[in-house]
Amino acid sequence: MSPDNLQAQHRFIIRQRLRMMVNQYEVHSVAPDGSEGGLLAFAQQKRLAFKEQVTIYTDDSKQYPLLGFKARQRLDLGATYDVTDHAGNPIGLFRKDFAQSLLRSTWHVEQPGLPPATGQERSLPVALLRRFVDSLSWLPYHFDFMAGGQPVFSVDRKWGLRDRYSVEIQHPQIDRRLVIAMAVGLDALQSR
Repeated sequence: MSPDNLQAQHRFIIRQRLRMMVNQYEVHSVAPDGSEGGLLAFAQQKRLAFKEQVTIYTDDSKQYPLLGFKARQRLDLGATYDVTDHAGNPIGLFRKDFAQSLLRSTWHVEQPGLPPATGQERSLPVALLRRFVDSLSWLPYHFDFMAGGQPVFSVDRKWGLRDRYSVEIQHPQIDRRLVIAMAVGLDALQSR
């Protein structure tokens, strides 16, 4: 998919594949009827890596990288992840706000030329249940990313045996690659 076609997307569906040694995610467009459309991207993260890194490809053949994100440091409770395009050029970054995430997970997303966006779990009761009752850590969560009081995008985890997310983009200028990176990061990095 060309960058212009990707940028024209306003909704994505992200599904996690179940694998033993890696986390894999499929990013799909959304058809006009709301059903899952064609594959837009495929992400893979090695588990137990010393430095978190995820590569996102154009498809599951993994021949053509589309973008990636990588932690700046090995161990950092409020880690910053740089998002780059296929050639290593910066797209933006995202980082976890460790202090605010103690009760309700909070992430910050930055893209040059746009105001920073902050995303926080929508429901404080669900956030608290997920943290303090281990058997409820599977509960769906929902993040709303805002900048200057305006919605930028949202990520909603859906019920199901496999992790599945619905992504809605409200801001026309936010780079869809940055949104995909953050949405995959929410699943891959949320429990860290």
